[in-house]
Amino acid sequence: MRYAAKVIKDNRSRILDDWESRVKEEIPAAVISSDLVLRNQLSNVLEDITHIMNRYDGYLEVNEKDEYQEIIKDSLDHGRHRATASHLTVKQILKEYLIFHRILTGLLIDKQVYTKEVGNILKYALETAMLTSASAYNDSLQEMREKLIGTLAHDIRNPISAAYFALDVIKPEDDIERIENLKKMGLRSLKKSLDLVEGLLDAISVKAGEGLTLNFIETDVVKEVRWVYMEAKEIYTHSFNFHCSEENIIGIFDPTAIRRVIENLVTNAVKHGSRNTPINISIEAEGEYAVIKVKNWGKPIAKEDQLEIFNFLKKGVNRQEFNGDGWGMGLTLIKSVAEAHGGEVVLESNLDHGTAFYVRIKRYAQKPGKVRTELKYSEN
Repeated sequence: MRYAAKVIKDNRSRILDDWESRVKEEIPAAVISSDLVLRNQLSNVLEDITHIMNRYDGYLEVNEKDEYQEIIKDSLDHGRHRATASHLTVKQILKEYLIFHRILTGLLIDKQVYTKEVGNILKYALETAMLTSASAYNDSLQEMREKLIGTLAHDIRNPISAAYFALDVIKPEDDIERIENLKKMGLRSLKKSLDLVEGLLDAISVKAGEGLTLNFIETDVVKEVRWVYMEAKEIYTHSFNFHCSEENIIGIFDPTAIRRVIENLVTNAVKHGSRNTPINISIEAEGEYAVIKVKNWGKPIAKEDQLEIFNFLKKGVNRQEFNGDGWGMGLTLIKSVAEAHGGEVVLESNLDHGTAFYVRIKRYAQKPGKVRTELKYSEN
């Protein structure tokens, strides 16, 4: 048994090379998805198998003891990772393991170390890994759908509240200009609500690795940022500052998605920032990029959480701080929208300089039309 484990350990690179080659031949999604790092969790599963073989001499002993749990953790990570890999299905994930099993079995037979006991342990370990990965994949995909829908449903509240406010404050004795302005505000908010409802229906059909569908058009992004700023001043009791040295910044953007990005950041700034200092919103042109910044003062985000905060699927994040009424999935969507615009989102947070989110979006990263965003699983 231990010699079989040594053979696997000594041939680790060969096993993974053969497996990766076979997977790319037999599973089209492995080639299509450029972000799929095929070796990541399977490499750990391989190491788990050698550890199990080193500890036990037979199938029954493994079955009776609860010391094979390490393979559950790594196959759980494998399933969660695959849920963010485009085009993959449960069937394809299981096929990954079947290919893995065949390659391991073939190597051990070739090296003349394959026995009934070795085969039992290999079969038992990989069956455990397959069941765990498939379950984790399904759970993660369902979690993505639920959180996408929940985030959209939550975001619909803001424009509906703004429309309600506009209609509620109109009085018969108001002058025509005020009535027209409030009417425009209400209509814009209701239109935005309808756009979000469309996104809500779209989220129900989300597949592995997918986020929301964005609709890119040529527009002035300064107009969108200023619109959120004006609406925030009406809705919240906090004070806000807005700065932009550009008259306009034209590019191919999804205006609804950009507004949602800023609204999420503003909502978080209101929720987690100090009430005694203003929230600053700004947008500037930097070459081929537009950079949107939302800054607040208050308790900073812990340094160890600053990378994890953008990945709702990652385990180990301070759940009390970042779930429920915390940061939730909104930042994951912000990251997805920024990347769909050929950009990124950067967080700076400390006690001396406050908390600032920078959303860099490329002005012409896309052509007009619809594009599905991607939800990626960060290894950081």
